[in-house]
Amino acid sequence: QIGTTMEASLQELVLGLADVGAVKFGSFKLKSGMTSPVYFDLRVTVSFPKLLANISEQLYQTSKHVKYDNTCGVPYTALPFATGMSFQHGVPMLMRRKEAKGYGTNKLIEGEYKPGDICLVVEDVVTSGASVLETVATLKEAGLTVTDAVVLLDREQGGAAMLAAQGITLHSVCTVTSVLEVLVAGGKVNDEVAASVRKFVKDSQVQAVAAPSNPKTLPFGERAKLAPCKVGRDLFEVMQRKKTNLCVAADVNTCAEVLALADKVGPHICVLKTHVDVVDDFAPEFVTKLQELAVKHDFLIFEDRKFADIGNTVKAQYAGGVYKIADWAHITNAHAVPGPGILQGLAEVGVPKGRGCLILAEMSPKGTLATGAYTQAAVEMTAVTPDFAMGFISTSKLSDNPGLVHMTPGVQMQVGGDALGQSYLTPDLVIRQRGSDIIIVGRGIYASDDAAAAAATYRDAAYTAYEARFNA
Repeated sequence: QIGTTMEASLQELVLGLADVGAVKFGSFKLKSGMTSPVYFDLRVTVSFPKLLANISEQLYQTSKHVKYDNTCGVPYTALPFATGMSFQHGVPMLMRRKEAKGYGTNKLIEGEYKPGDICLVVEDVVTSGASVLETVATLKEAGLTVTDAVVLLDREQGGAAMLAAQGITLHSVCTVTSVLEVLVAGGKVNDEVAASVRKFVKDSQVQAVAAPSNPKTLPFGERAKLAPCKVGRDLFEVMQRKKTNLCVAADVNTCAEVLALADKVGPHICVLKTHVDVVDDFAPEFVTKLQELAVKHDFLIFEDRKFADIGNTVKAQYAGGVYKIADWAHITNAHAVPGPGILQGLAEVGVPKGRGCLILAEMSPKGTLATGAYTQAAVEMTAVTPDFAMGFISTSKLSDNPGLVHMTPGVQMQVGGDALGQSYLTPDLVIRQRGSDIIIVGRGIYASDDAAAAAATYRDAAYTAYEARFNA
C-alpha cells in the first residue's frame, strides 16, 4: 500500500537511495551476525547533499509530533542526519562519543543540555535496536531522558519491539516492506528478490526482552527470569541465592592448587575461573573433582579459553582435544574478531549441553584494542545466539538488556597496575559506578596469605557496591 500511496518526496527518497547504491541486494553479513539478502549502506549519503537534506527532512517530519528538547544521532552514520535536522529546523543537537577522550573534559556527551532534558535519538537503520539502546544508556547516564527514537529505515526484524520493551518508542520513515514496494514498482528489483528479503525478515526476528521500570534496581533474581541463556539464568540465581557477585580467577599451575583454592573460596563465590591450559599436571580426574566442588559450594565453572578462530575450528577445540571443555565448564568465552561465525560454531556444541559463552567486548590491559566500533560489534553479536551468548567480559556495563551479565577482570582493592600493563579497578568503581555485575579477582585472592578471608572481603565489597545501586 505504501508503495502506491507514499508521498512523492518519500518515493523520491527511496528511489534516490537505490540510485546512489545505499540499497544493495545480494548476501551481506550484518553487525548483528545475520547474513542478509539486502544491505542498507547509508554512509554514502553524505556525498549527496540533496538526498541528505531529504533524509533529514523526512526524519524531522516523522518525529515532529514527539516532545523533545534536543536530538542525538547514533554514531556515526546518523550524525549527519541529526545535523541536518538541526540546521533545517533549529533543533538543538547533542553528540555522543563512543569513548571518552581521556583528556580535557573527558565527556561522552558533547553539547549544551540540562539534566532532565528530553532527547530524541536519531538512527539510520534499526535491526535489533542494540545501537540505539547503547546511545540511550549513555544519554541517561548523563542525566537526560529518552522516550523516543526516529529511524530512517526499520528492518522489521524485532528492533521496534526490543526498543518498546526498554521503554523507547520507535518512529520510522520507511520499513523494509515499504522500500521493497517502491523498488518493485519502480523496476529497481524483481519479485523474486523481494520475496527472498521478505522471507529473511520473517525468519530473522530478534527476541524482545522486557525491561524493568528501573533497571538499576532490578535484583539478580529478577534478571534471571529475563535471561535467554540457561547458564545466564543459573548464574543470576546463584548470585541471588548466595548474595555474591565475586568470581575468583584460579590462575595457578597444578591441579592440587586449583582444587585447594576452589575449596577455600567456594563458599564466597558465584564463579570459579580456570585457565586449564596452564595447569601442568592436567588429568581427567581433576575435572571430576572440580565439578564435585562446584556442586558442594554452589558455584559455576568458567574456563577462560578465549576462543578466537573460525567456527569449525572452535567447535573442535571446544568439544574435543585434551581438555574437552564443553563437557565440564558451564561458561567459556570468545573474542569477537572472527565475527559471528565463532559464536555459531561454539553454540552448536554448547547449547545441547546447556552451556553459555561470554563475549570479550573490552579488556583491562593498558593499550587494549578492544574499544569503539569493535566493542559495539561485540555487543551486537549477542543477537546471533541469544540462547548461548550470555553476556560480556567488559570493564563497564555495555548493554541495558537485563538478561545479559557483565563480568569485569582486573579488580583489586586499590586502583593501580602491574609491570605488564594490567590495570586494576576497585569493586566499587566496577559495580556501583560502571554498572558491571561481577568482579573477577585473581592475585588479590590466590596470592594472599588467607585466600578464604580475602575472598570474603572482596565478596562483601562487591555485593555492597551492588546493593548501593538500589539507592542510586
